[in-house]
Amino acid sequence: MAFNSVLRRASKSLLPLAIRAVGTPRTFHRAIPAVLSVENLRDFLPSSHFSTAATALKPTADENLIRVLGTEIECVEEPHDVENISNEFPFKIKDNPGERTILLSRKFQDETIKIEVDMPSISDDDDNDDDDDAKDADVSSIPLVVSITKGSGQYMEFCITAFHDEISIDSLSIKNLENSDELAYEGPDFNDLDENLQNAFLKYLEIRGIKPSVTNVLFDYMANKDTKEYLLWLKNVKNFVEK
Repeated sequence: MAFNSVLRRASKSLLPLAIRAVGTPRTFHRAIPAVLSVENLRDFLPSSHFSTAATALKPTADENLIRVLGTEIECVEEPHDVENISNEFPFKIKDNPGERTILLSRKFQDETIKIEVDMPSISDDDDNDDDDDAKDADVSSIPLVVSITKGSGQYMEFCITAFHDEISIDSLSIKNLENSDELAYEGPDFNDLDENLQNAFLKYLEIRGIKPSVTNVLFDYMANKDTKEYLLWLKNVKNFVEK
């Protein structure tokens, strides 16, 4: 009885204070939601009700991604450095891990020859779809950009598509070293040139080392590099997610 009396007296003494804090008795009931805000409720409810739902998905998704990346890394065959490049291969190879291209270079008489080699690409040869005796429709090729420089000033640039046992010139142009950002006129479509002129350009490149026997070595080298770069990419992504 004494305890209940104390509670009644306490509630009566606190009620005017609450009314004064929020306004008139008519506004008291409307003020209750503002007083009992979410921040106040956090003091009464377990914190896990607010934190668990917001953070549970992220670790689960990250752990799953890390697991799948690890499985893919294990499935990728460990590439090896290409060791069967002949001493007769005329170019020096500059291969930086993490880059999709390599750079070949050599000196030929008074010329400096550089070749940027990109990853092999696969295209569908639709012309062979109806030919039962045709070879595989997937045709692999390597894009090359060849620059031939004589001293300073101008240089000649060839854009080339290298196939197995064949080289195709797509375009050629004369550019200036000092104004390399200018859009140079690249001449007519190479296939529109006189056939004798086309063959003369192909011979011009051949004696400088740009020929099928060289580009076929690049097919194996770039295929191996593609695997190496993919494996390195997987490991870099996994390491980032694990941080």
